[in-house]
This record gives sequence, C-alpha cells and structure tokens, in this order.
Amino acid sequence: MELKIQNLSKSYANGVKALDNVSLTIESGMFGLLGPNGAGKSTLMKIIATLLDPDSGSVMLDDLDVLHKKEEVRKVLGYLPQEFGVYPKVSALDMLSHIAILKGISGGKKDLVNALLQKVNLWDVRKKALSSFSGGMKQRFGIAQALLGDPKLIIVDEPTAGLDPGERNRFYNLLSEIGENRIVILSTHIVDDVKELCQNMAIINKGNLLFSGSPSNALSSLEGRIWTKQITKQELSEIGDAHKIISTRMVGGKPLIHVFNDSAPGDGFTKSEADLEDVFFSKIAGLN
Repeated sequence: MELKIQNLSKSYANGVKALDNVSLTIESGMFGLLGPNGAGKSTLMKIIATLLDPDSGSVMLDDLDVLHKKEEVRKVLGYLPQEFGVYPKVSALDMLSHIAILKGISGGKKDLVNALLQKVNLWDVRKKALSSFSGGMKQRFGIAQALLGDPKLIIVDEPTAGLDPGERNRFYNLLSEIGENRIVILSTHIVDDVKELCQNMAIINKGNLLFSGSPSNALSSLEGRIWTKQITKQELSEIGDAHKIISTRMVGGKPLIHVFNDSAPGDGFTKSEADLEDVFFSKIAGLN
C-alpha cells in the first residue's frame, strides 16, 4: 500500500502558507510526521483525511484519488484528531457502538466493539462514562474508534501531548501493534514519539518539507558533526556567537549545549552521538 502526495500547497485567508509544494511518499507501517507547532502538520493531516481541500496538488492512496473520491476514502480511513469530542455522560461501550453504526457497520457490530475495547485495554471500564476517563484512556478510546471498519489508512494527530510517561508507553505499544499491516501516520512535535515507533519519517517546518527518509539515514547524516559541552549561563551568549548551537538543556542547573560543526570545535567540546532531537533541531535551523 502506498500514499503518494504530490506538489501539495495550501494558504489560508490570513495569508499564512501552511503547505508549500509538499511531495511525500508513505508506505505501509508507522510513519512519523515531525515538526514544531504551526509547522503545517495538522493542515496536511486534514487534507489527507478529506476534511480540507488544498489549493493545488494531488493525493493518491494506491489508485484511489483522495481529493476527489472522498466518500470512498472515508470507508478505508481511521482518524484520531488532535482534539475530538464525545458525549461525556455516555459509556465507552455505548459510544463506540454508536460510532460503529454511523460508520455503517451492522453485521457483527457487537463482537467488533467488544474486541476493540479489549484491544485498547478498556474492557474493564467499558460501562463507565467517558467523562471519568484519564487523558490516556480517552486517547485509547480514540484509537478504538479509528480502528472501526479495519481501515487501510490511520491518521493520528498529536496523540501523546499531555500524557504522563506511563500512559505514553501504553499508547506506544498500542500504536506499534496496529501499525504492522496498514499505513499509520503519526503527526507529532515530540521527537520521542517518532524514535520509539516509526520506520520512516519526515520533518516539516513552516509548510516546507525538510527531510524524508528513515531515522537511521537521518542520524547518519549527522555522524561526527554533533559536539557537546556543559557551560555556565553566563557563557551561553558568547558561545552562541561563536558556534551553531542547535539545542540547550539544563543538567544540574547548568546548560548542556549541542553544537553543529563539521570538525572538532576545541575549547572543551566532546563528540556526541547524534539522536533524532539533533536531527530535528539541525533541520529546523537549516544546518543540514
């Protein structure tokens, strides 16, 4: 299975260019779409999910024209938006059954709903109101509704934002399980989401595609070019003038910086093994 996006552009009435001639090919498995907030990720997801029309370009799911055969696409699509509403006083069991009816599922509906609630580990709370669910439980319910109808394409937009580490891990496990035999697009600004789950990825910023490929290829492009040093807060500005700082994090109350340089910068810097966070920040900064 293949999703082929070609020359996709979208501008809004306020003049913001959300997508600028984006071309991308996504095959079966987990695919990570990484970018900061406002990068254009949600716009791209809404276009693929048939909720928004682009200004130009095309999207094909195998031989199915996504932009012009929306009803056909929706039959094979599962979608978990960044924010989704539910009836708060309705139980998970009743709500999922209702959504199944809306999706045109009749035969075997009860067995399917029961199986999905077990799959997302909500069976024991199936009769509880959705308003009583934690953030992670609501996201797992969102995945259950996205899986109704055994979709070929699943879109998940910022699914782990606000989840605690335990819920995030449970969600990772669930996504990795469902992503084996279909296309699952994971849109996120959290680098760890992509590192944990995705065989292939893309980085988007200000509507432009900056990278597309495997995480391992992205990391290899930075081999020997990331250097680290712990400094004082007072040194940060001076070092920033002399080096290309791509990230700063506090360790023990002092900044630990990563800089991008083709060779050893000296002055106490040590070589650091690149991670996806380095890839992300260097691409956003236009350094690699």
